[in-house]
Amino acid sequence: MKNRGILELWVGLFVVAGVAALGFLAFKVGSFSNSEFGDTYKVTARFSNVGGLTTKAPVNLAGVRVGRVSAIRIDPNDYSAVVEMSIDTRYDNLPLDTSASILTQGLLGAQFVGLEPGGDEIYLEAGGEITLTQSAVVLEQLISQMLFSKAEGDDQ
Repeated sequence: MKNRGILELWVGLFVVAGVAALGFLAFKVGSFSNSEFGDTYKVTARFSNVGGLTTKAPVNLAGVRVGRVSAIRIDPNDYSAVVEMSIDTRYDNLPLDTSASILTQGLLGAQFVGLEPGGDEIYLEAGGEITLTQSAVVLEQLISQMLFSKAEGDDQ
């Protein structure tokens, strides 16, 4: 009987440790923590189509994560998607003519915002807007365009 109680105790501890490890991984993989960035500043960019971009998606500069998407909303005046990004203050020297593109990791991977710095000597400030943008490429639209152009070529 005593051995059975000790065995149950060890199994219980093992289960608790497993649940704690899964919780830790969920927070890390799900990017629920903002501990990777200290202070941030916000900038916005307008896109005609954001595809599958979500909040908390990475914002990369030269392949390095420099921020996260903090909000996505529709402008009621022109129906464009306004993406708000929180950028780490270590990168507060982005030129005013920086461009933003919605890119995909791999062929069918998650989407993120890629920044390409320009050459302007004036920097983006907190609350500023990136005006040079490239919307998400929608795979379905590309396939349909290819099929329609192929069909039109066969008719001639």
